[in-house]
Amino acid sequence: MATAAQAPPTPPTDPIQSWLARRTAVAQLHADQLNPNQHETKTKPSPAPTSPAPNPKPQSLRRAETNRANSLHSTGPRTEPGKHRSSRNALRHGLTARTAVLPTEDPEAYQRHIQQFLDEYAPANPTETQLVHEIANTAWRLNRIPLLEAALFSPIPDPQTLIPQLATLGLHSGRLSRQFQKALDQLRDIQEQRRHLERRQLNEAADLFIRHQRKQLPSEPAWQPADHGFVFSKEQIERHARKLIRQNPAFYDPTPRSAIPNP
Repeated sequence: MATAAQAPPTPPTDPIQSWLARRTAVAQLHADQLNPNQHETKTKPSPAPTSPAPNPKPQSLRRAETNRANSLHSTGPRTEPGKHRSSRNALRHGLTARTAVLPTEDPEAYQRHIQQFLDEYAPANPTETQLVHEIANTAWRLNRIPLLEAALFSPIPDPQTLIPQLATLGLHSGRLSRQFQKALDQLRDIQEQRRHLERRQLNEAADLFIRHQRKQLPSEPAWQPADHGFVFSKEQIERHARKLIRQNPAFYDPTPRSAIPNP
């Protein structure tokens, strides 16, 4: 005998149970519409873990590699003649060139110019000599500016076309003047400090020489400046000692007034 079809479940007769069942069915329907693949994603196996990507290179390293790559495309001079011409580009007016003397200038006149500054400032050590040469070279370039200005005006009568070049010469003139004054101030400060130290040491040497001469016994050796660490010659110290005695005879009097008996 055929079995009867299974009867559908009878709905609950309790109104509260019916409201709860409808609420659950509506919530499930909204969830299925929002994420239709949620059942599939639950059954899919989780992907295998992948190794982390390597850290990128530091920015400084990337910049260095970029600079090296760009240097391969440089358009600078590569041959020796080209490098020589490039190094002499600043000789157009010579105010920023490494060498102070231009090919069109007289080297002997330049040497006389340098010697005049050496005779004037009489450097006593390598530092002072370097500053004197810097002052002389700067002055040599400064003296060139009036000649350059005169050469600009000679072929072209209209000064309006020369304004950019004259402005450039004015900038170089101001820069060289400041450089000249700075080197001169440094030289004067260094020489003043050296002379002050020399005067103090010479006074000490002359004072020691005077005291030694008045206490020296015939059997004692002669006084030598080098024995006391002085670099002055003995003749120089003797002249300064006589000068000190003339300037202050009471201080260097060998027989003080307190030791002279009253008449």
